[in-house]
This record gives sequence, structure tokens and C-alpha cells, in this order.
Amino acid sequence: MATRTRLGQFAITELFLALATSLPEFFVGITAALKQTPALSLGNVLGANIANLSLVIGGGALIGGTIFVQGNLLGRDILYTLLTGSAPLILLLDKNLSRVDGLILLFLYGFYQVNIFRGREKNKVEVENEGFVQRLLRRLNHRSAKREIGWIFLGVAILLFSADMIVRFSVSLATLLNVPVLLVGLILISIGTTLPELVFGIEAVKQHQPGMVLGNLLGSIVANATLIIGTVALICPVEVVAFDEYLLATLTFFVVFGSFYLFTSSKRRLDRWEGAVLIIFYFLFAFAEFFRS
Repeated sequence: MATRTRLGQFAITELFLALATSLPEFFVGITAALKQTPALSLGNVLGANIANLSLVIGGGALIGGTIFVQGNLLGRDILYTLLTGSAPLILLLDKNLSRVDGLILLFLYGFYQVNIFRGREKNKVEVENEGFVQRLLRRLNHRSAKREIGWIFLGVAILLFSADMIVRFSVSLATLLNVPVLLVGLILISIGTTLPELVFGIEAVKQHQPGMVLGNLLGSIVANATLIIGTVALICPVEVVAFDEYLLATLTFFVVFGSFYLFTSSKRRLDRWEGAVLIIFYFLFAFAEFFRS
């Protein structure tokens, strides 16, 4: 798709694959909102974004090898990611993420996508007499494509069932351990829902596709912080009783994001030892959260 549209691996991966690997967070969020426990989704989103910037990208570098940064990624793209990734944290300063806030987050997601693709639109070329959308629709009508679509719907059904079970289990576990449901989503669920990003990141690094690694990483952060939590807030507004419930997670997000930026901007690559440092940051965060509660 990146080759045919000439939009580049980063832009295509940042949109399509980031949405695909964020489906676990999305379905958990929708289920949690419908069950009137949106704090679980908030914890999942915050924890998943921290895990993406530490476990996922750090694990990709540690297992797959050095990740090289190409193009102008460290300029506009990463700035937009930081702004959109921190948006729900800023909106939560009044201890409430209302439906209006949810609309703002959804608008930010659209704004981010438009700006990412606008910067790469000049590289797009027309293909003889048939646009990309027409080719896509024609191929979806093929018999084999219809079979694959059937498998997709089956996978979505399984995700919905799994999300319902995860939310039920998480609420019960929080009650049993006498800890906030936010903490369960922040640590336990976020690790599970970021496994797709981790597996893809390791494979992409091994195949020397850094644009896909970073596109999926930054795209997942944006989707989690805007599209997913914005949708959750529209269904069921999020209320936080005290700032200290998510203060440590907020500080950790900015520290890990800053460390990732410093590591990659200094040499335009992320080495194995730097990936290990990011992973250590995550475990320190997890231990601090459990110790605090």
C-alpha cells in the first residue's frame, strides 16, 4: 500500500496498522464505558502509551537490533504526537473528561491525520485511469478477499468477547485486591493490549523497516490518547477523584517520551542499550505504582 500510494511506510503504518494494533484498547475501552467503568479505559490508555514508549520500542531495539530514524520524523511528526498524546492529561486537570472533551480529542485525531498525510501528499502519484480507492474496492469484491473479510469479522467478534471478559475480570480483581480499577488498567491490562505492537515492532526491526516501527509506535500513541479515550468519554464521561491516581503515570509518560526523543535525536537511532534503559523505566514505573497503592 505504501508503494502504490507513494505516501511512505510511516504514514500508511501510522494510520492503518496503528488502528489495527490498537483494537484491543478500543474494545476494552468501549466495553468499560458501557459498563460504567471508564476509569479502567483511562488507565489502559495511559499504561499502553507508556508501554509503547518503553516496552514496545525498547523491546524492538533490544531483541531486533538498532532502530534507525529516517527522514524528518523527529521534527513535526513527533511534536504532533507529543501534543496529542498529552491532550487527555491536560483535559483531566479539572478531574473530569466530559463528552465535550471527548469531541475535542476526536477532532485532534482528525487534525493529526490530516497534517501527517498533507506533508506526504506531494509524493502521491496517480496510477493509470484508476485511483487507489477504486482499486481497493475492486479487489475487495474478489472471492478470496470476501473470505478474508469473513475472518476479520470473526476476529472482531472474538475481540469483543475477550474485552467483555477482561473488563469483568479487572473489576473483580480490583475489588479483591482493594486497589483502584485505574491501576489494574494502568499495569495489567495495558501490558496485554500492547502485545500486538511489540510483536510487530520486533518483526519490523528484524526486516529493517524502521519507518513501520516508528509509524506504528507514534500512531498507536495518538489513537489511544485521542480516538479511543475520546470515544469512551462520549459514551461515559470519565471522573477522577484525586490527581494522585494518575499523577505518577502522567510524569512517567513525559519522562519516557523525553528519553525516547533524546536517544533518537542525538544519533538518529535507538541502540540496544538505550532500549534496555527504556524497559527499565517501565519496570520502575510498575513497581512504584504497586508500592504506592
